[in-house]
Amino acid sequence: VQLVESGGGLVQPGGSLRLSCAASGFTFSNYDMRWYRQAPGKEREWVATINSVGRITNYEDSVKGRFTIARDNAKNTVYLQMNNLKSEDTAVYYCKAVFGAGYWGQGTQVTVSS
Repeated sequence: VQLVESGGGLVQPGGSLRLSCAASGFTFSNYDMRWYRQAPGKEREWVATINSVGRITNYEDSVKGRFTIARDNAKNTVYLQMNNLKSEDTAVYYCKAVFGAGYWGQGTQVTVSS
């Protein structure tokens, strides 16, 4: 199982980024996927979940209305569109495949700063 996140970077408050997580080594379309984030000095927290076919999504309260999780099962990729970014969104963002013990990517850094 391999998960590779990309798309992070430095963005000003109010800006947008789209994160991608490319999956391989398992049948991607069979499993739910999640995004998490970990800010400096804090525990990793759940951000969003999408079910296997992409019809059901859930979000942590602080990102509702700003972030959108989506997936393309033909490309084995899950996305996180982040709009109206705030400084408190600064973190390393990780994707997770939800099966077995769970599998994590290496993370991608998102920094929101003027």
